[in-house]
Amino acid sequence: MSSTEDLRLGEPHEGRFLVVKSDRLTRICAALLKAAGASEDEAQAVATGCVNANLAGHDSHGVIAIPGYIDSLKAGDIVPGAEWTIVRESPTTAVIDGNWGFGFHVNAKAMALVIEKAKIANVAACTVFRQSHVGRLAAYPLMAVSAGMIGFAVAGSGSFPDCVAPFGGREARLGTNPISIGVPSNLQAPFLLDMATSAAAAGKLEVAIARREKIPEGWLIDAEGRPTTNPHDYLKGGVLLPLGGPEGYKGSGLAAIVELLCGLLPDPGFGPQPSGRENLGCFMAVFNVAAFCPLNKFKQEVAEFARYLKSATPSEGSPGVFYPGEIGYLRAQERMANGIEIEKATWDKLRTLARNYRLAGELDLA
Repeated sequence: MSSTEDLRLGEPHEGRFLVVKSDRLTRICAALLKAAGASEDEAQAVATGCVNANLAGHDSHGVIAIPGYIDSLKAGDIVPGAEWTIVRESPTTAVIDGNWGFGFHVNAKAMALVIEKAKIANVAACTVFRQSHVGRLAAYPLMAVSAGMIGFAVAGSGSFPDCVAPFGGREARLGTNPISIGVPSNLQAPFLLDMATSAAAAGKLEVAIARREKIPEGWLIDAEGRPTTNPHDYLKGGVLLPLGGPEGYKGSGLAAIVELLCGLLPDPGFGPQPSGRENLGCFMAVFNVAAFCPLNKFKQEVAEFARYLKSATPSEGSPGVFYPGEIGYLRAQERMANGIEIEKATWDKLRTLARNYRLAGELDLA
C-alpha cells in the first residue's frame, strides 16, 4: 500500500485521514524509534503498544504520540537502554526505579515481576518511578489476565505538567491519572476497565486538534474558567475537568488517590527531578484468582455476569449494553481488517521523520 493509496476520501473527513494497516504502521513506528536511538526491543514495544492503542480506539495513546517520544529521546528525557533498579523488595512487593527508560518497556518488565511474585504469594504489588510515558495503561493488567490473574494498574502524573483541575477549581493540580483493571473470563473480548479519572485523556485534545474537530461539552474549561468546545483553548491555558460532570468530586478524588499511590508511595519518586525530566509513576497489583476460587469456575461466572449485564433492555436510542472492554475489542477487530485511520497531520509528521532519518524510501513514505 503506497502513501497515495492510503488516502481515504469521503465525508465527513475528506482528505484529512489516511487508512493504514496495523502491521505497516507498527513497522514504520518501530523503524523511526530505532533510528532515533531506541533498541530493537524498546522500539518494538513502543510501536506495538501505540498501534494496539489505535486498534482499540484509544487514538490519544496511539501513533500520534510517536513524534513526541522521539523529541524526548533527542532531548535526553528518555534514556534508551536504561537499566531498571529494584530499590526495595520483599516476596510480595517491589519499588522500581526506571532510570528514565521507556515506560512501555520498564512497566512491562515490572508487571512481569509482580506476576511471578503472585504465582508464589497469590497477591503482589509494585511501584515504578522515573520512567517515561507508559502508553495505554490497559496493556499491563492484560498481562496478568493472560496469566489467569486479576491485574490492577494506576498511573500518576508525577512531575509531568498537571492538566486537570480539581473539582471546584480552575487551575490544574492533577493529571489524567488513569485506572485499569483486567479480569480473566471465558469471554471472547477481555473483561477490562480502562479509564481516565478526568473527563477525557489529554491526548484526545491533541487528536481533536489534529483532526480539526470540536470536543464535547464538559471536557475543558478555558483560561478564564469558562466551558469550551475548542480544543485549542487547552494550549492557551485551559484545563481538563475531572470525571463526573456535576459529580466531578468523584473523579477528582480518584485522581488524588492515584497520585498518592504513584507519587508518594514510591518515595523518593514524586516531585520535580534535578534533571528536569518528567517523572511518571505507576502502581500495579496482581491477584491470583486460584487463591480465592477455582480459576475455570471464576472465568465462567464472569462470562455469565457479562451476559447478564448485556441482557438488559436497551434504553431509548441505545445500541444496547456492552460490558467493560467489549467495545474496544470489537473496534480492534474492525480496524485489524480494514485499517486504522490516521490524521493527515500525524502522517505528515511521520513522513518528515522518515525523510530526516533517510528512511522514506525504505518505509514507502517518500
